[in-house]
Amino acid sequence: MGRLVASGYQMNTQIKDFRFEALIQETAARHEVDVKLVKAIIRAESYFDPNATSRVGASGLMQLMPATARQYGVTDIYSPPQNIEAGVRHLKYLLQRYPDNLAHAVAAYNAGEDAVDRYRGIPPYRETRNYVKKVLKFYARSGS
Repeated sequence: MGRLVASGYQMNTQIKDFRFEALIQETAARHEVDVKLVKAIIRAESYFDPNATSRVGASGLMQLMPATARQYGVTDIYSPPQNIEAGVRHLKYLLQRYPDNLAHAVAAYNAGEDAVDRYRGIPPYRETRNYVKKVLKFYARSGS
């Protein structure tokens, strides 16, 4: 990890990460998804805040949209076990849908599969392009 600890930001993120470490590890392993990718998604989505809510209605650690949460049987979107379970299952689905392109799977997690399919790649949305860069940067820094 870098030397951003002086600002407190990196240290704070690591502490939050540790709170959910066992849950993330177990869920990622059970679904055969790289735990470092799951952590990169969570970091980009909510900075490990289980109560995070976006302006568009995505909620919880993995920022699930209500329809996605329902699709995976989530009854409490802010519950870390339910949110991570559904988020990892959805991420696995996207990784299987875009098996040779991690960036496309990550873009679909943010913008949806329809957008990635329509543009035959990462959609030209500034938010999605920045999101993909951020997730891949976090993933690379994790030693993947």
